[in-house]
Amino acid sequence: MLNLERLRTLDALARHGSVSGAAEGLHITTSAVSQQMSKLEREVGQQLLARNGRGVRLTDAGRLLAEHAARILSQVALAQSELEAHRGQVVGELRLSAFPTAARGLFPTALSALRAAHPALRVRSCELEPERGIAGVVRGDLDLAVVLDWYNKPLPVPDGLVKAPVLDDPADVALPAGHRLAGRAEADLAEFAEDEWITWGEGEFCHEWLVFTLRSKGIEPIIGHRAAETHTQLALVAAGLGVCIAPLLGRHPLPDGVVTVPLKQRVRRHVYVVWRADADRRPSIRAAVQALREAGERVGTG
Repeated sequence: MLNLERLRTLDALARHGSVSGAAEGLHITTSAVSQQMSKLEREVGQQLLARNGRGVRLTDAGRLLAEHAARILSQVALAQSELEAHRGQVVGELRLSAFPTAARGLFPTALSALRAAHPALRVRSCELEPERGIAGVVRGDLDLAVVLDWYNKPLPVPDGLVKAPVLDDPADVALPAGHRLAGRAEADLAEFAEDEWITWGEGEFCHEWLVFTLRSKGIEPIIGHRAAETHTQLALVAAGLGVCIAPLLGRHPLPDGVVTVPLKQRVRRHVYVVWRADADRRPSIRAAVQALREAGERVGTG
């Protein structure tokens, strides 16, 4: 009889590609991963892992069993989802992530509402950028992820995931109060061609969007500073070090010395929540999606 937890460990190894990655994804130690795999090899009577430099790789038998493990675990998740739906109670554990401004702008309202309405549900949350959140849902490390894309740059969502809109998030440009365009009713992106931009980290989805959008208008962006957090970007704007894109979600209060100007292009982020299709009937998933959408409505009308 194959042990489900050992199959889960094998699946994590196949998905993450390393013992340390599997351990992080499963929230266990690397020695626990090695012990589980040793026991699984004894159960099946075949070698599943082989040395590969300083790491390990799956053998042919390991890859074969990992393919079965992925299907078995998906069926188990579907069975759990249907049992929860049959019971109709919002209980157990729910793991979710959000990009930083959504974690600040949505989670306090949504998660406190979930706790009040469903005290038997244990929620664990973390901040993750959209790509990592989606990857976590695909791997099964997360149940839900709040992610975003931009009006002109969609974020691909893999097959097997379901998504629901949370809110449309308008974005302005944040300027030092003494900037030449401060006080304008609106501005065009082209008017910032000579300004230094304060943007997100290299390779992050929002940074790539900004560069893509400016270049599509014939502007080669001048990147002065990078910061992951919106409030850090705004603090740099307040110091007169450049301008930044300032979405509404999670940006208030503005620091002294910073003003915002709407863009003629009506720049918006689309914020939505994703989860696995095989978990679609779980009452806890549905309750969390509802809480997030209600929190999004409050942001949109606040």
